[in-house]
Amino acid sequence: MKQIPINWQNIQTVFLDMDGTLLDLHFDNHFWLEHMPKRYAEKHGISNAEAHTDLLANYQKHKGTLKWYCLDHWQETLQMDIVNLKHEVAERIALREHVIEFLHYLQKLQKRVVLLTNAHNKTVDLKFSYIDMQQYFDRVITAHDIGLAKEQPGFWQALQKEERFDKNKSLFIDDNLEVLQAAERYGIKYLLAIQQPDSRKSIVDTGKYPALQSYTQIMSDL
Repeated sequence: MKQIPINWQNIQTVFLDMDGTLLDLHFDNHFWLEHMPKRYAEKHGISNAEAHTDLLANYQKHKGTLKWYCLDHWQETLQMDIVNLKHEVAERIALREHVIEFLHYLQKLQKRVVLLTNAHNKTVDLKFSYIDMQQYFDRVITAHDIGLAKEQPGFWQALQKEERFDKNKSLFIDDNLEVLQAAERYGIKYLLAIQQPDSRKSIVDTGKYPALQSYTQIMSDL
């Protein structure tokens, strides 16, 4: 597996996305595209196919906005207990390979490590209850704390007021190309994409961003 050169000496802050980056995106895809339609169909007495169509149309209305990631919004809109429904399939929540090893590596390098996610705070709490990794972050920031999704204009400017960082000395890893593009426009110097966010789906085209297959690609011997 080819190494991806990273100038660790010039990096002070590492921003890490959660779903699809540290955690396998399979859980989220399964929940929203399979489990939710099943429960929605049961609630409304319709077929799974009809439920899938209805929900997809609903999802698309808010894609790329904070509402799209907001559990409170979906709970109110769909009149369903989203958190409890997520617990029903929580066995699918899983770390990507070598994540904990990588987080240890960042600690050894004495980098400031910030979890930077679009996920709702309730989703973060739920996943932390199943995956023991919270202790590796110096700070956890959700888009809901900022008031904008990571792909929306103004996000990084607002983040700068909450978390002081040097954009020329920051690394950001995310699986969402729109999010990476927004970070690039702001001037974040080091950007990496994820080659296969969902372990049960095909690899994705990461465009001009270096595609990270395994975290071992950016860990050199200390």
